[in-house]
Amino acid sequence: MSKAMKLSLLFALSLSASVAQAQTALIPKQLSGPPEEFAQMRAPDPAQSAVISKSALLPIELSGKSGAAISLPVENGKLRFALFSGGADWQPELASPSGRPLIAQKMAGGAKATRLGLDGNAYPATQYSLEGLQRGQWTLTLRPANRLAKSSQAQRGYVLMEGEASTELASYPTHRRQWVGNSLGFTAVLSGSAQKSTVLGAAAGRIQRGSLRVIAPDGSESRWPMADDGRRGDAVAHDGIYGGTFTPGATGTYIVQVVAQGIDRDGAAFVRTAEHVVPVIAPGLKLGAAKVGAVPAGGTRISLGIPVTGNLDPARRYRVFAEVWGRGANGRQVPVAWIGGMASTKGRQLPLGLDQRWIQRAGARAPFSLRNLRVEDADYFIPVANAASLSLVLPDNVATLAKRSAIVDESMVMGPRPAALVQTKAGTGSRLILVHGYCSGGVWPQSQFTNASSFLDTNQNRSHDQFAQLLKNYGSAWNSFGTVAHSQGGAAALHLYAYYWSGLDNATGNRLMQSVGTPYQGTNLSGIIATVGSWFGVACGSNYDMTYDGASAWLAGIPSWARAKVNYYTTSFKSTNWWTNDYCNFASDLVLSDPEDGTTEKAYGQLPGAVNQGHVTGQCHTTGMRDPAQYLDAGRNGAMNSNAAR
Repeated sequence: MSKAMKLSLLFALSLSASVAQAQTALIPKQLSGPPEEFAQMRAPDPAQSAVISKSALLPIELSGKSGAAISLPVENGKLRFALFSGGADWQPELASPSGRPLIAQKMAGGAKATRLGLDGNAYPATQYSLEGLQRGQWTLTLRPANRLAKSSQAQRGYVLMEGEASTELASYPTHRRQWVGNSLGFTAVLSGSAQKSTVLGAAAGRIQRGSLRVIAPDGSESRWPMADDGRRGDAVAHDGIYGGTFTPGATGTYIVQVVAQGIDRDGAAFVRTAEHVVPVIAPGLKLGAAKVGAVPAGGTRISLGIPVTGNLDPARRYRVFAEVWGRGANGRQVPVAWIGGMASTKGRQLPLGLDQRWIQRAGARAPFSLRNLRVEDADYFIPVANAASLSLVLPDNVATLAKRSAIVDESMVMGPRPAALVQTKAGTGSRLILVHGYCSGGVWPQSQFTNASSFLDTNQNRSHDQFAQLLKNYGSAWNSFGTVAHSQGGAAALHLYAYYWSGLDNATGNRLMQSVGTPYQGTNLSGIIATVGSWFGVACGSNYDMTYDGASAWLAGIPSWARAKVNYYTTSFKSTNWWTNDYCNFASDLVLSDPEDGTTEKAYGQLPGAVNQGHVTGQCHTTGMRDPAQYLDAGRNGAMNSNAAR
């Protein structure tokens, strides 16, 4: 069964860039859309972006000369794991459930060097792949290779092991506000395969022990119990769903590992972990009065002001969405449109725009209201304020308009074009911009593209919003541009087009935005890498926008008209034999579900509403993996070049 189907079941259960161009003004679009998009634009349920894990990332700590031992359950006679030692020289030993040691030559014969990472943020490891083992609890003992050496510091590392894919752990947050001092909850439930169907909870096995391992922004660790008692966001008692909570005491990014141990439906012992990246903020903003006023803004435009109090820093941006409702001719409530976009406080208000043609199109009259209003942080899309309903007072000449059909045009969904963009003052000429991804550099062979330039923000970690602004500044040298992007760069280009005016809005041609290997719906590697990096030092830092739940929150604000301008490609490794384990990268294969490219799973590389240009096998996410890097395909690059808008 596909991951999408499993998630549906779960849901039912509950600039360092080298840019010479001067920065230009950042002008947000005034977004709107029809009522048919209400469901798409609402905040997603956390269960829809659950981490589904077939693996376990287990911490190890060696003190001085002594070793450390951990239990590795072998469920199907195979044991595949990667050992991260942080550069320390460790001697691994394996012992069977009966205590008999594995032959040293067999252990060494299954060892190879590997790496785990997202683009430029990777960690070295040693991989082990062993078969023909007895089922049960094996013991992995790790000792310093030089036992005579003295060390005043503990040596720390991780073992990342793969379990049987027919037993998976699904974990998702139960909270909606990631605020300091607010209790944050997580659930754990088993997902198992039985006779070509999927079973959940107690039917998939039994979790015997569950806990939360929390790594705070300062590196300190704490453990919190999980229980199936119906009191921790885990539905009802004894249903196989475990819940646990903790309360963050400071802002910053927390790493939360959900750890579950137990017995699967066939009686085999298992251990699974799910890693969550959890940014915690101090909201600092509150909604003011329960009434929203509006004034004419010229032509068919209306300006709304959401009353706010608290931290009114005009430099801080928020993502705002709300649904406009009115009353129809029959006296019943009718949906008018959704409105939203990026906004900063002006005075004591957050400004939004509305085109009165939406009201005419719906045949709506007073009284009006705003429903499902949410104000979110612009980098993490964490709600800072929300309201189920606010009264909306529109000008009298708008509140009594007669119903009239209207063709939805650009100004209705994006707002009025800025004069500077229309008059081509921002730059001259046209260009195709080649965009790299997270913690990366110039990956595209520029010689395979014409009239193209490479955006460079080498080895950096940016939120989608920060990345988009850097891309906008770089593109301001030209009057118009299109994009060909790799990995996170595809999401950054889409974010720019959806929320801010730029040269993308002046481009002409067949394909405005093209991408390869972009994890539009996130990647499980984000949480794994953040956890490993919390001990070994993080080269580029964790990126919440590329986690499953972070990507889900981001996509809940990307309009249909923006998605439709994206043409995207996915790739995966080439299978050689049905009896061998094929992969782009051994370590990431322990975590990701096939087909995948070593970073992005095909299922999570999809962008609903965009143009899927197809899937190709035999290509991996980056160089250094088993198959050639996906951005080096000269044939596809030629097709993207000839079809690109500029």
